[in-house]
Amino acid sequence: MLEKSERPWGTYEVLFEAHNHKVKTITVKPGKRLSLQRHKFRAEHWFITAGTARVTVGDTVTECSFGAKIDIEIGQLHRIENIGATDVTFIEVQTGTYFGEDDIERVEDDFGR
Repeated sequence: MLEKSERPWGTYEVLFEAHNHKVKTITVKPGKRLSLQRHKFRAEHWFITAGTARVTVGDTVTECSFGAKIDIEIGQLHRIENIGATDVTFIEVQTGTYFGEDDIERVEDDFGR
């Protein structure tokens, strides 16, 4: 593990980082959701490993559980929400040219960030 961070919605851990990709494991607590956001420099690829989530990508909202794969293009609005009674966990593979946390444009946020 390279980095671990507590957030109001759960946690994330950076597992691997290279010049063109970054890998995280992300856990979302029951009833919580990440901000509706987009990125200028990276695409994201999510692989659900536990729990039941509502995933928004662009104008499409889908319920996802173990084994689901979600692809998010650079600049595409997206969000994940835990709609179950247990943690949602997913692996996030970021691809692109920059992976800093400051490459997040929040459109809606439950936590006022």
